[in-house]
Amino acid sequence: MTTLADLTDEYGFLDADDRYRLLIDLGRDLEPMPEALKTDATLVRGCSASVWVYPTVRDDGRLHFLADSNAAITKGIIALVLLTVQDQTPAAILATDIEGALAPFDLRNQLSSNRTQGIPNMIALIRETALRYA
Repeated sequence: MTTLADLTDEYGFLDADDRYRLLIDLGRDLEPMPEALKTDATLVRGCSASVWVYPTVRDDGRLHFLADSNAAITKGIIALVLLTVQDQTPAAILATDIEGALAPFDLRNQLSSNRTQGIPNMIALIRETALRYA
């Protein structure tokens, strides 16, 4: 599995088109989310594309998120966000500076505002979920 650090290094060497391709590839590698979980209750508000996030709790208390989008680039952004928190404890997620971890990717300047407007809502949902289970 690719780590965020590995991706950060690779991303820095890519041109804009290759960065898009990298995000699309990340999205393709997301664990499939069952259609039955793509409901209004799991829909992330404020995203230009449809984005669904469904949290699960592992036996050891770690949170695992299933997520999907109907847009390839957005799905890649979701995958990038999940790399910062996937399979961590609620306390670790709450202590993670997700925005800081994503800063090297400079998504706001690399992608259109339509593509990035839902990121804060996705991060807020992840934090709210971690807080509920902390």
